[in-house]
Amino acid sequence: MRHITQIGKALSDENRVRALAALSAGELCLCHLIEHLHLAPSTVSKHMSILKESGLVESRKQGRWQYYRLADGEARPALAWVMQTLKNQPGADKDRRAVLRVLGQNVEELCACYKK
Repeated sequence: MRHITQIGKALSDENRVRALAALSAGELCLCHLIEHLHLAPSTVSKHMSILKESGLVESRKQGRWQYYRLADGEARPALAWVMQTLKNQPGADKDRRAVLRVLGQNVEELCACYKK
């Protein structure tokens, strides 16, 4: 029961849902997510912590960078529902294009502005 409520909490914030949608493009560095969401690094870190706790995302650390991806665990049906629902939402295409633009940026240059 606790797992379901954690997923519900994670999906209750628009920015966390946008982060999940961004991760549907593949694994992203935290800096990519910060740039995409236009939020403070600490805010994005907190959002990603909630998503990870819910089992919706997994993470790995590589050097200085933290990378996130959609989880393959028992939360997969919830993720499939979110992605299907988002397909026809207003602004979804704009967000997808924005993620691709952010992915085109050099990770080291992008992250340099957040690692002061």
